[in-house]
Parts: sequence; C-alpha cells; structure tokens
Amino acid sequence: MAHFCELDSNNVVKQVIVVSNADTSTAQGEEKESIGIAFCERLLGGTWVKTSYNATIRKNYAGIGFTYDKDRDAFIPPKPYASWVLNESICLWDAPIAYPTDVGTEEAPKRYTWNEETKNWDLITTP
Repeated sequence: MAHFCELDSNNVVKQVIVVSNADTSTAQGEEKESIGIAFCERLLGGTWVKTSYNATIRKNYAGIGFTYDKDRDAFIPPKPYASWVLNESICLWDAPIAYPTDVGTEEAPKRYTWNEETKNWDLITTP
C-alpha cells in the first residue's frame, strides 16, 4: 500500500489516502510515484504528493495541516509556538530550550508543557 496526500494551493495537506500498489505500479510491478499521482488525480482531482508512513521519503509522514516544502522535499508539521525554530535536518520544530532532563522516577514521573509566555518548560502538576 502507498500513501498519498492532497495539497491545497498553499501546499498544505488537506487529506491523506491509502492507494493499492496495483494503482501505483507499472505492469512489471515497479512502484512509481507518478503513476500513483495520476491515479489520485483521475479519481479525486486536485494536487497529490506521495508520503511515506515510515518517513522513508520527505522527512516526515504527512498529516492534515502539514506543509509540503518543495525546496526541502519535506513535510513540515504546523509550527506549535512562535518561538520554536525549524530543525532543518529533520524538518520538525524545536523549542528554544531543550526539554528538561529531570523526568522523575517510574513511581513519580515528571512531565512538562511548553509555556510560550515565559519561553520555558512548566512542570505539569496533578492533584
């Protein structure tokens, strides 16, 4: 099975579908992205790009709301916070401060959430 995503006019992913290998391959069984794209266009119209569930192409598996960056040939998720920066090597967003290394213990784990106002990680406290 192959995965293809439909892009809007801004290269933002609108939907991701699964396509049978028979609809993406030559008569000799060689899978080709262009065949899958043509199949999707005939079936549903629109603009389509292949994505990989295992992220073997285009850095990341495409999700709704991700942007396809043609120059990087990568799917980039929506930016979670204004202060976060794109990690060019993996095309994911990094916080300006690394996630805390103190994760507690198995009996008393610690979890943190990003606070955009203070630009820091806040410990999540549970009652």
